[in-house]
Formats: sequence, C-alpha cells, structure tokens
Amino acid sequence: MIAIIDYGMGNLHSVSKAVERLGCASVVTADPKVLAEADGLILPGVGAFGDAMEQLRSLELDRLLQGLTSDGKPLLGICLGMQLLFTTSEEHGDHEGLNLLQGKVVRFQGDYKVPHMGWNQLEYRQQSPLFEGLEEGHVYFVHSYHVKPEDDKDLLAVTDYNQPVTAIVGRGSIYGMQFHPEKSGDLGMQLLNNFVRLCGSK
Repeated sequence: MIAIIDYGMGNLHSVSKAVERLGCASVVTADPKVLAEADGLILPGVGAFGDAMEQLRSLELDRLLQGLTSDGKPLLGICLGMQLLFTTSEEHGDHEGLNLLQGKVVRFQGDYKVPHMGWNQLEYRQQSPLFEGLEEGHVYFVHSYHVKPEDDKDLLAVTDYNQPVTAIVGRGSIYGMQFHPEKSGDLGMQLLNNFVRLCGSK
C-alpha cells in the first residue's frame, strides 16, 4: 500500500487515482501509524513552501518523515512536495524545509516567462531504479521556483528552461519529481509505476 500524505496542500485525489490505475492500493492520510505501516509514501504539494512546512510541523509530520526516511522508508515528493525535501526556500521569505536532501529552492530569474508551464523534455543524468526500462521523454511542469541541490549525485534528471532545471532528484530511498507525473502521460505513469515497484507494492 502507498500512503499519500494529507497535510491540506496537495492534489491528493489525482495522485491517489493515478496510483490506483497502476493496480496498487493507496490511502490518503495524515495518521502516523498508517504512514509508518505503508510500503511507501508520496508527498504531493500545491501552493507556497512556507505554508506547506507550517502545516507539516503543526501535524508533526516533519519529524515523522525524517524518522521514517532515515529508516529507509521510500518517499516520493511531487512538485512542491519535491521542494519540501530540501534545506531551504526563498519563496516569500526564507523558510526551512525537511532537509532530507541538501539544497536551496530559488525563483526563476531572467527575461522569460514565469511560471515555467508546459511540456518539457527530461534528460537523465545518471542511472536510477526510477528509469528502469524507460527512455527520455516529455513531462508536464508548472512552477515558479526550482531546486539547486548541493550534491550533484542527488540530481537524477534535468530539463531545459533557459538553463538546466532540476527535474528529478534522489538519494537512497528518497526521490522527488518537480513535474506532475500523474499529468504527464505514459512516461509520467511509468515513472510513478517504477517508484511503486521499488516500494515493493507491486
């Protein structure tokens, strides 16, 4: 079973339905016991970084996630959920994240359209279980801020938007996708399926 973390800021229904379409049981919950017993966790997110961290802290999910992932529980952050995995964000002030991966979330700067919205090509930077059997292709992005990881080893895939932009990150059992896999056609669903597989849920 995959547990989708309900902290009041995420496209929970669409992620849940996507997991179910893969033939895997899912539950939307903030219950620590259910999260601890799940095969894997998905942290979705839509909205502002600071508000999201405030919600996670108020539910004491920040410490729970830090503990579960240190024990090897697979976790996938999606969109804002990926950004929350990192150390800090400059969105509407300076905010501390979960610090499961080290790096900073910064706003796009330049003479081009923000937010970055639409279909963009992935470029795999290194091997990962997420990419097993998959070729590079296009996925769907909507974001005004992007992640700059401290360690290049955590950078699994990039896309190009006037610069190389972090698209997929990973270290150990912790993964993140800046785009929305549930809205990214066949490739997005295949990436999500590979995460579910590495959780042992299929």
